[in-house]
Amino acid sequence: MKQEGIYVTTYQGKSILKGIAIGEIFFYQKEEKEIKRYKPENLEAEQKRYEKARDEAIGQLGELYKKACQEVGEVNAAVFEVHAMMLEDDDFNDAVLNMIATQGINAEYAVAMTGDNFSKMFSEMEDEYFKARAADIIDISNRVVAVLGGSGSGNCELNKPVILIAEDLAPSETVQLDKNMLLAFVTEQGSSNSHTAILARSMNIPALIGVPIRKEWNGRMAVVDGYTGTLYLDPDEETLKELKKRKQAEDEERQLLLELKGKEDVTLDGKHIKLYANIGNISDVAAVMKNDAEGIGLFRSEFLYLEKDHFPTEEEQFQAYKTVAEMMAGKKVIIRTLDIGADKQAEYFHLEHEENPAMGYRAIRICLTQPEIFKTQLRALFRASAFGNIAIMYPMIISIEEIHKIKEIVEEVKSELREQGVQFSEVEQGIMIETPAAAVMSDVLAEEVDFFSIGTNDLTQYTLAIDRQNAKLDSFYDAHHPAILRMIQTVIDNGHSKGCWVGICGELGADTELTETFLKMGIDELSVSPTFVLPVRKLIRTSKCSG
Repeated sequence: MKQEGIYVTTYQGKSILKGIAIGEIFFYQKEEKEIKRYKPENLEAEQKRYEKARDEAIGQLGELYKKACQEVGEVNAAVFEVHAMMLEDDDFNDAVLNMIATQGINAEYAVAMTGDNFSKMFSEMEDEYFKARAADIIDISNRVVAVLGGSGSGNCELNKPVILIAEDLAPSETVQLDKNMLLAFVTEQGSSNSHTAILARSMNIPALIGVPIRKEWNGRMAVVDGYTGTLYLDPDEETLKELKKRKQAEDEERQLLLELKGKEDVTLDGKHIKLYANIGNISDVAAVMKNDAEGIGLFRSEFLYLEKDHFPTEEEQFQAYKTVAEMMAGKKVIIRTLDIGADKQAEYFHLEHEENPAMGYRAIRICLTQPEIFKTQLRALFRASAFGNIAIMYPMIISIEEIHKIKEIVEEVKSELREQGVQFSEVEQGIMIETPAAAVMSDVLAEEVDFFSIGTNDLTQYTLAIDRQNAKLDSFYDAHHPAILRMIQTVIDNGHSKGCWVGICGELGADTELTETFLKMGIDELSVSPTFVLPVRKLIRTSKCSG
């Protein structure tokens, strides 16, 4: 990058969270110790040494689970339960113990070899779930080796605020970092769904992935620009001055937004707007509360399915929905029934390959053709309704017949619960308007439901006939296309004419360029990512619905 005659070294990555961080780089390098092979004098004692180290490692994982539950929520902490289960696995333990006995080798070497063997085996499997377990195996074997070597849990100690850069971070490494000393993350590997990314979002700090890092950057000054996905290394005085100015403005804006906490979401001409937040799992509720959302407008229940290797049981789902409902203490919690399919695949559903999965076997189509899956979820939802203010909405609707079939199944579930003496509440039921068919038929559909929630992401791609995942079509994709805005207006008008309230839960809900437009259209609710609640509240309170 060239600026006023001075070359500024910049590196481009993918931004995980917007924001600016300025500070010294700390290069986090994993401790690599050579594991030597030797022949112990007493093989039986060596096996016992391994078993003791394994038990200590399992204990460490238990402590990490507790710590992670407090910081990133139960769902994200579950990885440590998985690691503990792996260490308790008979196949893994038998392989280590057998190697010590038959090859006459030390425990460290046996664990490392077993870890490599199992990791290689998993990485070569076709099943994506088992492929992902390869990294977990290496993580747990490294933990046991560290315990055997007397190096404990291997914490990374930070003694001042830094921009942490690393090739990647394992879940156990991420959770043990001192969050008060982190200004930003920059990693070479990882994805937007990695544990590093999850932690960055939960802490609301800037983060970049996909940056080609260098060890020699350690101790140098840098700036992370989460708005543009740029890392500035040793920025010159003029660049640093400009970035500091932007950060100061960002800090001032954040402070002003905090003053909006506790304020009502009411326009200048007196209309109250329901300003809700979108979540994917239980841990996100903390961000909902922190950002003062009035409720939850979209709980993506499919994440309960995506995070498991089996169909979540009724009890597992009930506990999740009940927990969120109780935490929200009477505030509205709108839960979307599972939206598996398209870009959200769970191996155990055994969905066949489709040429056009976005328009294929997904969401309500799975629920209506596999009612046993649907009824399990509905039972959990209605049971949880006794513990809070729950509403249910159904995705990918295209016809009145689908709604009639849903209602039949719902009545079956409610009848079964009554017969079993299970308490539940009568809940609001709505549908997502994300197909052009639903938008065009919204006047008829509004007579059958309590509310509409417009899913602008899919509605836009289906209306424009553009795959939103195809980067080659970015220049054609226009979320502000007049056809989309007209369709949204039609849905609002049709919903209101039949006494049905209308909200938006797609990405456009947080598009502050359109907030005032939506208010003038007559929108009743906006559900956005938690971090957008206060910026949208600011616009609601300074706008009018009329005029």
